[in-house]
Amino acid sequence: MLSPLSHLLPNTKHLLPNPQYRLPTQPSMTNSIIQVENLGKKYILKHQSQERYTSLRDVISDRVQSIGHRFMGSRSRTLIPNQEEFWALKDVSFKIQQGDRVGIIGRNGAGKSTLLKILSRITEPTHGRIRIKGRVASLLEVGTGFHPELTGRENIFLNGAILGMGKAEISRKFDEIVAFAEIEKFLDTPVKRYSSGMYVRLAFAVAAHLEPEILIVDEVLAVGDLQFQKKCLGKMEDVGKEGRTVLFVSHNLATVKQLCTRAILLANGGILADGNPIQIASKYMQSFTTNSLSDAKKTYHHIKGDRRAEISNITINNISQNEAVVSIFDQIEIAINYQLNQPIQEIEFFVLVSSFDDGEVQASLFQRDSNTRVKPTSNQGQLKISFMNHFLPGRYTISAGIFDEHKKFVDWVEYVESFQVESAFKNGQKYDHRLGKISLQGNWHVE
Repeated sequence: MLSPLSHLLPNTKHLLPNPQYRLPTQPSMTNSIIQVENLGKKYILKHQSQERYTSLRDVISDRVQSIGHRFMGSRSRTLIPNQEEFWALKDVSFKIQQGDRVGIIGRNGAGKSTLLKILSRITEPTHGRIRIKGRVASLLEVGTGFHPELTGRENIFLNGAILGMGKAEISRKFDEIVAFAEIEKFLDTPVKRYSSGMYVRLAFAVAAHLEPEILIVDEVLAVGDLQFQKKCLGKMEDVGKEGRTVLFVSHNLATVKQLCTRAILLANGGILADGNPIQIASKYMQSFTTNSLSDAKKTYHHIKGDRRAEISNITINNISQNEAVVSIFDQIEIAINYQLNQPIQEIEFFVLVSSFDDGEVQASLFQRDSNTRVKPTSNQGQLKISFMNHFLPGRYTISAGIFDEHKKFVDWVEYVESFQVESAFKNGQKYDHRLGKISLQGNWHVE
């Protein structure tokens, strides 16, 4: 079935069904569609030297040392001094029943994406065992499973073939996929000319409509527009009601609570909590006991984004030591300091304001809406954004990130600063309880 396209798929062998992940017929596991036992994944982190220039002598010396380690130290577990072990997952065990919609949450660096890659058979675990019953469709990164030279039409059949589906089965769903993705005009255009949003629309449509028993979706849906995100969430809810299983990673806790019937909280590569989505989301937000940016960087910067640039500091209303306190209709100014690790032509920033109690995103601010971008001229810089505070009394957290000109993540830090809205208006009037989440001042004209 794959032979006509096999010459175009040099790197997709790992996406084909692997017998070792199949769930054997056992009486004790008839209700579990996924079973994970003592799963662990280890990476070796190599720390590069800070020297700006390397001589030919250094290169030759390093190569000789490498050969020496290969022959003399291959049986030793001792790491080279500039390397260290990093366990992305440690002794993770859980079972998922057929029809469950499971949200996987946690700070960046907790192991969420690594877990999904292992379940999708893209990455092999270091130890442990996974048993899966049924076909798995995953949407982890923009363009996963697509061949850039093929058209959208051809890639629909390619993705179906990767999922193990026959041509007749794909043809039966073809019109429904195209209609959902809303790309009919570009169906016969090579996908290398698609935008990242078009990639996601088509990829999700294929993954959701070709009837896999298990659908795995990472944060990639954030690339799409808001209307399409809602469309995708509705489709995932329908998939779960049809008896199929959904695993969903998202930083939007409100979405997790709305969509999922169960949530798993990961922390430092292990399971911290597992249960009701509302309770797990609350436990997750309670884990943010400090507003330290340095703590966030330890768990985030090397995970999301390529770090060509990174956020080094954030302040609110020029307050760096204590939490900023503002009134309703006060002005809020957020200053973002950043540094460049590699040359980059253009970057743009975004800020998310979330409720501290449950992590639900209350507002988002994107630099692209002002039709401006940052064109760095030095290794360090600062960006400021200001807006009137319309939030009602409570505590709110700030997350921020960087995109490049192609909408690819460069960096992202979560819940790194917070501010408190007091029970008073800017004019000194005390707050009287009102409906809604924000208060709008408006311009009132009496005729």
